[in-house]
Parts: sequence; structure tokens; C-alpha cells
Amino acid sequence: MDVLVTGGTGRLGRLVVERLADGGHRVRQMSRRGTGPGGVRGDLATGRDLPMALAGAEVVVHAASDARGDYWEADVAGTRRLVQAVDRDRLRHLVFVSIVGVDRIPYGYYHAKYAAEQVLLASGLPVTLLRITQFHDFVDQLLATARRGPVLPVPMGWRLQPVDVAEAAAHTAEVALGAPAGDVVEFGGPEELTAADVARAWAAAREPNAHVVATPVPGRLSAAVRDGAAVPTRGPRGRRSYAEHLRG
Repeated sequence: MDVLVTGGTGRLGRLVVERLADGGHRVRQMSRRGTGPGGVRGDLATGRDLPMALAGAEVVVHAASDARGDYWEADVAGTRRLVQAVDRDRLRHLVFVSIVGVDRIPYGYYHAKYAAEQVLLASGLPVTLLRITQFHDFVDQLLATARRGPVLPVPMGWRLQPVDVAEAAAHTAEVALGAPAGDVVEFGGPEELTAADVARAWAAAREPNAHVVATPVPGRLSAAVRDGAAVPTRGPRGRRSYAEHLRG
């Protein structure tokens, strides 16, 4: 298969590229500069070179995103430009990498991801919206950032189901080579944990002097996560637990 991966140099994308290439598929990774093995130029922010990058692609894995920048431009308008530039005569499947909870958690970046999903559902293309839970190493980063000296405060009652990024990449590649779902599918880790559970495990493994404090957090976002909006309701699960991740 001829596969194009947007965001192919990111945490998930590079592993998806490796998985597909190991399976014998011709894989191109799109970026603004087109650098790296199999690199092709294409700019979602402007539309520049997109038709050339997408020409001939039978499968597109759309993993590009900009959580810290102008995500309405990058994720929503960029997805719209991708839809306009895709080779409809060749395309068999477009997989959009999204996040579990984008339809329920009131957070700006999530609103943008959900809007991008709607662009794809309205496009008439053969699509699958693949929502994945948070990666183990991303959870590590959040906890390291949250620590305040000897204290590690975490939101009380938040429910999480973190997943191994390599397992998520393998599942993404498998979904991409399968039939389009035409709707949302989910993938998450093997177990549901509270934020306090995760923080205590992380502290024991990485920062044994940190004291975890579960703190009530008001607001609609916090209520949604407490109610399980970040936890998958269906679909397959990974096998590697967060504890196994911490053991390395």
C-alpha cells in the first residue's frame, strides 16, 4: 500500500511509520520541510504542496496536531485543507488520530479535535476516527510538571486509562490497513486508574520523596473527567500497564 502519514515525526507518528514500513508498505511522512527518510513537503497551515504530497496515497494516517499553538488553524482548518487536497480516486482509507473524550471534555484543544472529526465525517471520504487515551510518557511529563517541591498535587477523583505509545502505534497501523469504520473507534490502556493512583506509582518509581495530595478541583472540565469522559467505553485495549511502563 502507498501510505502517507502526517505528523510522522511525532511521538506516535514515527512509530506508526516504522510499523507500516516494517510491514512492507511504501510510507511517506509529510512535514513542512519534507526532511527525513520518506519525507515529503506539505503544509497543513497554508495548503502549500498538499496535492503533490497526497498524490497517489491509498491510505492516509492523519496524526499531525498542534496542541500548544493555534490548534483551530492547524487541526481544523488544516484538516479541511487535507480533505480538499486528497486524491479521491486513489484513497481507500483516511485514519484521523484523535483523543478519547473530545466530545465530552470542555477544553479548547479538545473542541478543535472534535471539530476536525466533524470535517472528516462530512467529507464523504472513507474515514475512521481513532480516539486514543493519554500515553504513559505524556502522563509522566504532566506529573513532573505538577510537582511543587516535596508536594505532588493531583485532581481528586479523575479517572484515567493511560496506554503504551508503541501499542497505540501498532493498533493505529492495523486500523489504517483495515476497512474504514465511517465513525469513531477507541483504544486505551489495560486498566482504569485514578489520578492519585497514577501519581503514587510514578512518585514511588521516580520521585520517592514526593508526597501525593489529591485535591478537589471545581469546574465542568474536572467534573467530566471524574465522570469518566477520558476513559474509553468500547474497543480493544493495550496490554502494557502503567506500572510496567514505570519499571522500564
